[in-house]
Amino acid sequence: MKKILIYTILLVVSFSAHASTSRWEAGNRAYIDGNYEKAIEEYSVIIDGGEYSMKLYYNLANAYFKQGEMGKAILYYNKALRIAPSQDDIRHNLALAEAQTKDRITVIPEFFLNRWLRTVRNAMSCTAWSVLSLLSLALILVFALLFLLASRIRWRKVGFYCAVCAAVLFIVTTAFALSSRKDMLSHNEAIVLSSAISVKSSPDRSATDLFVLHEGTKVRILSEMDEWNEVVIADGKKGWVEAKNIEEI
Repeated sequence: MKKILIYTILLVVSFSAHASTSRWEAGNRAYIDGNYEKAIEEYSVIIDGGEYSMKLYYNLANAYFKQGEMGKAILYYNKALRIAPSQDDIRHNLALAEAQTKDRITVIPEFFLNRWLRTVRNAMSCTAWSVLSLLSLALILVFALLFLLASRIRWRKVGFYCAVCAAVLFIVTTAFALSSRKDMLSHNEAIVLSSAISVKSSPDRSATDLFVLHEGTKVRILSEMDEWNEVVIADGKKGWVEAKNIEEI
């Protein structure tokens, strides 16, 4: 009975993988043929099935971009960037899509050190930083053994100082890996998908309109209340919007 169950599970997984591959290929063919609506349909079915990847998000974003749906394009470019923050092609296409949005928001200047650290962190993916962290840990062990077992003072000094350097590298790479993973798993950023929405002073449709946001604008979610989200934009302005008008990255 147990063997039958395992075999059934393997068949289901195999069928699912085959179906996803078929839809992926169909989506790619549709995109090449200029049938972007069909490409979006195929890619979306794969995502709805619980699968995701940088390439899948990127291709879907490109299809939405070709269709002129900038909100969705920006949403999926951002999703792709979370997986592969070092991909310049994604950033380039995202910038092209953002240039076609209506809102021009002045970003609050960021402390240069924070900006530099984020740039360094985004130079590699979370997986790459994790691998480098593990390699650093292995180097610590190797140099620690050299320090403990070497018979000559010179080699013991080499082992000690190299172990210290490897430890510093381990701390830095682990911090970058954890920070990258935190950003990848966080759901506190969203994209406006409606053509225009009014940002309210409170979570109530009859509340005062503070300002208007348009399709494609990125917001950061501060809190949630029923069907409303409190959001803040890049220039520091905040207010409440209906959750149905935005989608989390």
